Amino acid sequence: MPVIRHEIRIAAPIDVCFDLARNVELFAMASPQPKQWAVAGMTTGLLERGDTVIWESRHLGIRQYISAVITEMEKPVHFTDVMVEGIFRSFITHHEFEEVKGGTRMTTVFSYQSPFGIAGKLADRLFLERYMEQFIIERANGLRRVAEMNESQVMRL
Repeated sequence: MPVIRHEIRIAAPIDVCFDLARNVELFAMASPQPKQWAVAGMTTGLLERGDTVIWESRHLGIRQYISAVITEMEKPVHFTDVMVEGIFRSFITHHEFEEVKGGTRMTTVFSYQSPFGIAGKLADRLFLERYMEQFIIERANGLRRVAEMNESQVMRL
């Protein structure tokens, strides 16, 4: 099972980073192309423990729907989302936040099992793991850009 770990430092307070990371609209805005958007369950606002969201996206030319539930949350230090239905056999994402000098360290740990047995494992090695890692990095960079904006920039969003 591939595990992708990504850390990023953000020049913003931990509570700001935590709330932005669980904001449904920002998740869609901060996601790289192809865009993802919430189509059912929680479609706006801040995700809480027990909330479910169904995401629609297009990855690798395939339209996908993924239903995920927030299974753990300790504000403002971590939350976990788990896929309950979707194209993967499984995935779990742990979002961790730590106060550091000058801001926050946000760590994303994404573990997944590809569908399609041996063919899925081959896809992991050939391209899927790199694709998912790049997706996580670009989304974290988008979140950082918003978190580090000044108030006048945020008002223009």
